[in-house]
Amino acid sequence: MIYPIRINKYLAQKKVCSRREADELIKEGKVELNGKLAQLGDKINENDKVFVQGDLKKLVYLAFNKPKGIVTNSPQEGESSIADMLEFNYEVFPLGRLDKESRGLILLTNDGRVTDRLLNPAYMHEKEYVVKVNKPIDDNFVNTIEAGIKLDDGYVTRKCKLKIIDDFTFTIVLTEGKNRQIRRMCRFMKYGIVDLKRIRIMNICLGDIKAGDYKEIYGEELEDFLSMINL
Repeated sequence: MIYPIRINKYLAQKKVCSRREADELIKEGKVELNGKLAQLGDKINENDKVFVQGDLKKLVYLAFNKPKGIVTNSPQEGESSIADMLEFNYEVFPLGRLDKESRGLILLTNDGRVTDRLLNPAYMHEKEYVVKVNKPIDDNFVNTIEAGIKLDDGYVTRKCKLKIIDDFTFTIVLTEGKNRQIRRMCRFMKYGIVDLKRIRIMNICLGDIKAGDYKEIYGEELEDFLSMINL
């Protein structure tokens, strides 16, 4: 941490709360700096003492294995969402989404700072998927998708990495996340998807997390993740 630093940024980097939440706490008179009420815009030096009143929420980060058939959020009648399945002590929200028929890794958090840093395609964060299709994969399929293709709305996908696992299965690494992108890319190539599973988001891997279960992200893994999104 480089000093002096604005008090809201200091509290965010200490994982106390987001910058916006810090500003609200300061306005409410719940933050003290060296024994006096802090003011918006105050700067912290290394030896300053900061005290925050009240029961602040803990920032949590989860890696969840979404099963096929479960929607990420906003379920319609007869559908179940991640929130219906998840038993956790804190209220969290999904970062991005997986469509109903896809499965695998989705990150959940209550840290509003993460959303844009992770989901904005300008940051080029990698997401990796395992995809099974309905007919044998050929060189034209690989080369065309890797080079980038024009989707049905005119958007041209970025170059990506594709690796063949067997005749019907491949892994693909994307640095963007257009709606149902992999399904639309395969449809362009006249392929149908049998199974689509996300196995990695940046340094966070699905690993052996069972369907419908989660693990909490912490320690070095969390530090690396937050560093990669500049938090």
